[in-house]
Amino acid sequence: MLAEGDMPGPVVWLTACGHGDEVGGIVVIQEIFKLIRRRKGLRGSIHAFPLMNPHGFETSSRNITLSKEDLNRSFPGNRNGSLAERIAERIFSTITETGPDLVIDLHNDWMNSIPYTLLDCKSETVKTDVYELTKIIGRKSGFVNIIDSEEPHSTLSHCLMQRHVPALTLELGGSYVVNEKNIEYGVQSVWSILSALGLVGGAEDFLYPMPDKCRDAILRYSDKPLSSSSGIIRFTSKPGTLVSTGQPIAKIYNAFGKLQETIVAEGDGIILGHADSSVAFPGIPLVAFGMF
Repeated sequence: MLAEGDMPGPVVWLTACGHGDEVGGIVVIQEIFKLIRRRKGLRGSIHAFPLMNPHGFETSSRNITLSKEDLNRSFPGNRNGSLAERIAERIFSTITETGPDLVIDLHNDWMNSIPYTLLDCKSETVKTDVYELTKIIGRKSGFVNIIDSEEPHSTLSHCLMQRHVPALTLELGGSYVVNEKNIEYGVQSVWSILSALGLVGGAEDFLYPMPDKCRDAILRYSDKPLSSSSGIIRFTSKPGTLVSTGQPIAKIYNAFGKLQETIVAEGDGIILGHADSSVAFPGIPLVAFGMF
């Protein structure tokens, strides 16, 4: 998809559905382009890949169905490589050939989760000025800003930053189904970023309803502690709520109702989401946090 303004300005890309079960981003891109068509005064251009993984989309699968590969771990790609690498190479080369000023990659998280902005953790292969600019743009998203705890491995955003292109990920709530409220939040967030960059005008700064403590902070992603027991999970804290060190956030019971384990927060933070299943096994993550 492409929308070009009559006046010069930044080049921005929107990408979605790199994971086939994460459908919300497709709808956000559709709504953004509807807004652009209804309004005049676009400066620069907006490009989009609304459906990067049609194989996974058709079967509601995270990975590329035919090869079981994760497209967002296959960048920058290889035109002579695996299926995922060939698709990634086509996407990556198409984006970089336009000389983009920003790429926003739209994703969805666990079904019971709040929207947030995810930034790759800093690596030695990314220039500091590019990384700092990405962080500044991330604040314009209006969401809680989270830095990933893992070293990036061939993600679209990290490979773009290696090519000196600011890139960030918006995690827009749950996967599988279209949550209209999260679509609304996603459209407002993207439009706020486009306005801050000067592509569109007249947009007020968007701010997702969050605790005041989170508004100016950049938090660290964590899915610890992991479960040590098998059983049925009963969560005691909801996504979007603040937790403190040692606070119980989930309990695991066996089939007869006997308490097996109480999961407590390892530090102060905000709950980003809960696991999709209420069945616990040893060694699986139950809750995602943004840690202060």
